[in-house]
Amino acid sequence: MLIAGVSACTFTPPPSVVQARNTATPAPSQALTDYKARIFERNPSLVLKGIPQAMLRSFVLVALTVDRNGRLVQSSVYRTNGDDEAEATALASLRRASPLPAPPARLLNGAGQIELFEGWMFNDNGQFQLQTSHSPQASSIE
Repeated sequence: MLIAGVSACTFTPPPSVVQARNTATPAPSQALTDYKARIFERNPSLVLKGIPQAMLRSFVLVALTVDRNGRLVQSSVYRTNGDDEAEATALASLRRASPLPAPPARLLNGAGQIELFEGWMFNDNGQFQLQTSHSPQASSIE
């Protein structure tokens, strides 16, 4: 009974927390947009045009670090379903896109880098779309 009472409570953060949220550094959306364009540009035969299939072959989440000049400092598979070929394709497509556009200075961390995640969604044919810009998936398996 106590749990239900606690879960029904609301918490209003103090004004200082609300102010900090409103003035926080914006998400790196423009940097990601620029990076996606470069990945697509440098890997045209691998980019899936159209609708991804309903049951994807693979999903590979990549962690990447880019320095202030757009150089890919580090990239690694963060999450996967174990498809070694898809993992290798995702990492290779990212390396081919390097150097990436230089990120805005306001997005850099103390080491002068930006750390991001992006997901590669693979169809059975080995072509991919990026998670943050994919078309709606097919709704049925045919």
